[in-house]
Amino acid sequence: MTYEVEQKYHLQDLQSFERALKACDAVEELIQHHADTYYNHPCRDFAATNEAFRIRRIGDVPMITYKGPKLPGAIKARREMEWRLDPGDQDGSQTAELLEHLGFKEVATVRKIRRPFRVRDTTGPFGVVIDEVQGLGFFVEVEVMVEKQESIEQARLKIEMIAGQLGLQQPESRSYLRMVLEENLLN
Repeated sequence: MTYEVEQKYHLQDLQSFERALKACDAVEELIQHHADTYYNHPCRDFAATNEAFRIRRIGDVPMITYKGPKLPGAIKARREMEWRLDPGDQDGSQTAELLEHLGFKEVATVRKIRRPFRVRDTTGPFGVVIDEVQGLGFFVEVEVMVEKQESIEQARLKIEMIAGQLGLQQPESRSYLRMVLEENLLN
């Protein structure tokens, strides 16, 4: 099993944050364009169960992702399963059509430009991304993937330490999907 442990932060000053990343010897990877289309199950409300199910398109690469219910704790942790849909489904459209036939309802699509960075410290690698989310602005996510549920608390402590080193001070517990839906209600 794989668990995703992550914390999202509002990004106020992009240039200062980029300098902090450089000071940590972060290596920037290729910029990605994401379009995440979320679906709701026909028999249970994923918003109520704190689950997520989506088709993610990173450029031309379609992926499917299931995120299990959030585990207790201040920093988000949950089981995650993800795999590529191609070459059998080149753009994810066949899977989207299958989901529709099975009764799944499309909720919304979240679009973002993601700048991923790889950072290494004495405890191993972790991920930091700068996300520019359409209609929402800039955010930073600090993420650690762990294989055992027993490792989640250690990963949470690592995220808090990294966030402090990078000067991140405004945590955001809502998902991008939740924020997009709330923004759509306001407009």
